[in-house]
Amino acid sequence: MSNLRPVGIIGTGKYVPEKILTNSDLEKIVETSDEWIVSRTGIRERHIAAPEQATSDLAYEAAQNALKSAGMTADQLDLIIVATITPDTSFPSTACILQDKLGAKRAAAFDLSAACSGFVYGLATASNFIKTGMYNNALVIGADCLSRITDYTDRNTCVLFGDGAGAVILGEVPEGRGFQSFDLGAEGAGGSLLTLEAGGSRQPSSHETVENKKHYIYMNGREVFKFAVRVMGTATDEVLKKADLTKEEIDIFVPHQANIRIIQSAMQRLDLPPEKVVINVDKYANTSAASIPLALVEAAEDGRIKEGDRVLMVGFGGGLTWGASVLVW
Repeated sequence: MSNLRPVGIIGTGKYVPEKILTNSDLEKIVETSDEWIVSRTGIRERHIAAPEQATSDLAYEAAQNALKSAGMTADQLDLIIVATITPDTSFPSTACILQDKLGAKRAAAFDLSAACSGFVYGLATASNFIKTGMYNNALVIGADCLSRITDYTDRNTCVLFGDGAGAVILGEVPEGRGFQSFDLGAEGAGGSLLTLEAGGSRQPSSHETVENKKHYIYMNGREVFKFAVRVMGTATDEVLKKADLTKEEIDIFVPHQANIRIIQSAMQRLDLPPEKVVINVDKYANTSAASIPLALVEAAEDGRIKEGDRVLMVGFGGGLTWGASVLVW
């Protein structure tokens, strides 16, 4: 194993659309209230993509910021992975559209679909390409425009989601730094609990699917909540075990930003004080694959994550899937 290269994050960038949709704004659209939303989710506002913006546009801005952070140009990139469930088109992939926009002519490019766990899945995939020497660097982006698949007449789901993109560049780092372990998993039997039913080969788009609102997110909130609380704990235990670390040795915890109560449950289980936990669900809501990188990049830019810190990331999402990682910053 000693011939495998240590891989870590060498550049970071993020982007959120300018438009902000507050809880007060939602009160005018659907029967809800700021107090109800905040008490149950911790969300106060979310960013919404402009009509002319697609997922690749959000990803492009985040990618440019990450390249600048790494001191790289797009033509130096070897690989581009975009984790998303809201691609610009079914094909070509959003990663290929982004490759063209960036001018990253040397880079291989593909999309990865693991919903809110997608960014961690992307990190695991890209790091293995670099560890083995197949590539020297990779751009990994979590980007989603969930506003495009949100039913703003459904009070149970429309308050939960927002748009955004977070990007990192992976490369070789000094020995002892970078990714220490990953834990990825899936529970496909629960796929129907969180899904977008139509638009694929099972239910192609039709007048009927549109009329029946089959192109919007469906979520069984109660069951997804139970799954999330469970796997946040088990995935954390597993990834820490693989890294030979205890929960006390974690310096910064970056959880998927879906719901404040799920995050608080994980904090209790890990016995982590608030200063060790990155929370920005109040500003961005659940941005699916963009959730963890937005929180990670924001914490890095704010100086909350420092060199040598042991960072734990844990996500869960549609599939059902989960992904966790420990890295030394």
